[in-house]
Amino acid sequence: MKSISGKEFTRVLEKHGWKLLRIHSSHHIYAKPGEIQRISVPVHDSTPLKIGLLKHFLKIAGLSENDL
Repeated sequence: MKSISGKEFTRVLEKHGWKLLRIHSSHHIYAKPGEIQRISVPVHDSTPLKIGLLKHFLKIAGLSENDL
């Protein structure tokens, strides 16, 4: 699986209709209109997200690895 940083993943979410609700410290909280789920993405410079966390985010967002 391709590893990407939190900052890059936020761009992917925004491209797929997710909106930034707020920023709490280094975590960006995203929501999609009509969805109950929230995604809290850690944005720490260019540090890549861990694979398990990235897979979890993709599952919540309804995205696939190809969307990265």
